[in-house]
Amino acid sequence: MSSALWAFAASFGLILAVELPDKTLVATLVLTTRFRGWPVFAGVCAAFVVQCVIAVAFGSVLTMLPETLVSLVVAAMFGIGAFMLLREGFSPDADGGEDASRIGPAPVSFLRSALTSFGVLFAAEWGDASQLATAGLTARYGQPLAVGLGALTALVGVAGIAVIIGQKVRSRIRPKIIQRVAGFVFAGFTLFALWGALA
Repeated sequence: MSSALWAFAASFGLILAVELPDKTLVATLVLTTRFRGWPVFAGVCAAFVVQCVIAVAFGSVLTMLPETLVSLVVAAMFGIGAFMLLREGFSPDADGGEDASRIGPAPVSFLRSALTSFGVLFAAEWGDASQLATAGLTARYGQPLAVGLGALTALVGVAGIAVIIGQKVRSRIRPKIIQRVAGFVFAGFTLFALWGALA
């Protein structure tokens, strides 16, 4: 498997695992109950494109630094991601029980729905575990295009699941378990990056 293909696969798999139980899915579900599906999907995908470009650019800048320093920065980013995921995965359920399913899609223009969805998801993704992972994987593999496409494909896939299946997905998956697994995976990446820095 080529390094670009491996970087794409690693990025896709990790981001998908991180985002399925994350606020991205929940926010898209809630937006879909309030607006029509297509404008929500368009706005969310546009937010993901911008966020992936920012994360990949940050990761690409890291590749210009000395290798030991890059490994330490990557370890720190994955460590922060692991902490965030594990904290969320082991926190007690604080489900407010937002029953937005009774509210049908509002008669709002495509542009307004898309812009609202863009704003919500753009803000939600700042400093998110997926953004940290995308930057870290870009620095690790040195394949910004492959990592960016892998991350974007995973994010768009999660948005598609949320829009198409809606609230049923939330009741069928166990977000806490997935968050815990993803947190331990991030912790493993942290140790691997630290080992690379010290070796």
